[in-house]
Amino acid sequence: MTAEAGLPSDGALWQQRLEASELRYRRLFEAARDGILILDAATGAVDDVNPFLCELLGLTRSEILGLKIWELGPFKDIPASKVNFRELQVNEYIRYDDLPLESAQGAKISVEFVSNVYEVGGKAVIQCNVRDMTKRKQAEAAHALLARAAEQAHDSIVITDASGRIVFVNPAFERLTGWSQAEALGANPSILKSGKQDREFYAHLWATISGGATWTGTFENLTREGRRFQETATISPVRDGEGEIRHYVAMKRDVTQQVFLERQLHRSQKMELVGQFAGGIAHDFNNLLGVILGYAELLRQELPASGPLHEGVEEILLAADRAGRLTRQLLAFGRKQVLLPQVLDLNAVVADMERMLPRLLGERIVFSTHKTADLGTVVADASQVEQVIMNLVLNARDAMPGGGRIDIATENREVTALETPRLSPVPPGPYVVLSVTDTGAGMDAATQARIFEPFFTTKAVGEGTGLGLSTVDGIVGQSGGFVAVESTIGEGSTFGVYLPRATEPKAAQLAPAAVATPRVGGSETVLLVEDEAGLRQLLHRVLAKSGYTVLVASDAVAAERLLINHPNPIHLLITDVILPGVRGTELAETAQRMHPQLKVLLISGYSDEAVAKAGLAATGRAFLAKPFPLELLRRNVRDLLDRC
Repeated sequence: MTAEAGLPSDGALWQQRLEASELRYRRLFEAARDGILILDAATGAVDDVNPFLCELLGLTRSEILGLKIWELGPFKDIPASKVNFRELQVNEYIRYDDLPLESAQGAKISVEFVSNVYEVGGKAVIQCNVRDMTKRKQAEAAHALLARAAEQAHDSIVITDASGRIVFVNPAFERLTGWSQAEALGANPSILKSGKQDREFYAHLWATISGGATWTGTFENLTREGRRFQETATISPVRDGEGEIRHYVAMKRDVTQQVFLERQLHRSQKMELVGQFAGGIAHDFNNLLGVILGYAELLRQELPASGPLHEGVEEILLAADRAGRLTRQLLAFGRKQVLLPQVLDLNAVVADMERMLPRLLGERIVFSTHKTADLGTVVADASQVEQVIMNLVLNARDAMPGGGRIDIATENREVTALETPRLSPVPPGPYVVLSVTDTGAGMDAATQARIFEPFFTTKAVGEGTGLGLSTVDGIVGQSGGFVAVESTIGEGSTFGVYLPRATEPKAAQLAPAAVATPRVGGSETVLLVEDEAGLRQLLHRVLAKSGYTVLVASDAVAAERLLINHPNPIHLLITDVILPGVRGTELAETAQRMHPQLKVLLISGYSDEAVAKAGLAATGRAFLAKPFPLELLRRNVRDLLDRC
């Protein structure tokens, strides 16, 4: 190609290309989103700087040009001290991954700094590339914070990929479920399935989250060891930059204890309602029963055993006794009955019942006991513990209509904090446990959730009242204990009665009913204080017929007048605990101050709560709960009068 032909020469063409290259470089230099400094390699003076770096440092181009880099404010004494500059001259390369700068306006800037030495037009220059890392550092800090939060969170966090495979779990998940991170990664969340939720439940969940919505609900799941627990969960889809669902994140909270407490509250509210009803009617109802039972007993004594009316009287007595037992059951599950606590050896209680229970169970039931040696003691009402055992054994029998095995066992048990979620209501501590195990049909979770509800029964109409297990729960609860249930369909059930182990004898115990004595009458003077006219008249008649001189009063005021004015000694005070105006316990204190040798027998048809408020538990005096057999009254009176 020649100039004569009007075409550029080789030199001119080279010049054009050079200019074009310089223009492209300049445009790149000016438009670069990284800061660029061009330094004189010999002196370190700034030959050029691009707009991005000027903006980043908060300086104009004219303020930067000509300065040596170690004189440039933001870089002063940081990357280009004279020592470092000489190192750069020798090595022709230097790098800082995290260089802290400060702009002319004081803004903190984290940068990546890279310097290279190269030659341009026969002159050595240094190009410094400065990349703003502030946003990346902020993102890294946020990521680190998020990671720490996930690691230290109290709630479980589970992340799966779009197909449902687990890609992340936090330590809270490991603690709750027993599955380690290594075991969980790559697995499906179905490793936690308990069978409580059906196929439709999970289908709805998957349809919700795969459709891009958030699902919130509650699971009943299983730990690696097979323990059931409840957890609430919020599961949300995680999308990428294009809006595609790539992951799902589940935030889950263990609510096992909360669910248990809610159920307990619901159950206790039911029990409280029925208990209030039972406690409210107990006084009047037991007084009426006392009159019915008393006069029926007197009639039975007067009628010949072979007479036509004797059978009718027996039926009256049986019906009244059943009514009394029903009232006691109502008070028991409402935890409002009067207890006579004492230090007990449960092995002794079981041994006393061993001879009687097989007769109730029949030949199809194999019965055995396993009593732990050196069993600790408990503080409880012996008769009520017997009722608990009886109800549990009969309930086990009814669960095995075709026969089976029942085992009663006792053991000392130290319940740890780790066991309390499985045992639900049992707090940590030392216990004596009495368990009744059967090989019957077992119960599903729904039945187990309701077995202690009053009037709930799985038996046919007319075969049960639904108060047996409610009574057990009430008696044990009133004694400071708990009932734990384990049951499997087709394998049977175990009811564990946990009673706190006694560390010392109970300070105040109500005196137990008197044992039978040959002599049941006497000639002493008895002051009877009872506000129910019908019962007062009956008791007066029975005591007078037994030979006693009986003084009667309907309230504390009339009783105190008799205590003051009666000319002869008064040997025994029989008083209702709840009297109009003054409590029977207060009357007893007054009477014993006036007559120091006076004996006291307290009677009541009220609930435990009312009796406790009257201060009965602190007196240690003899007590009879209404309704009571007349013969038991006679024996108690005679026993008290015969005591020194």
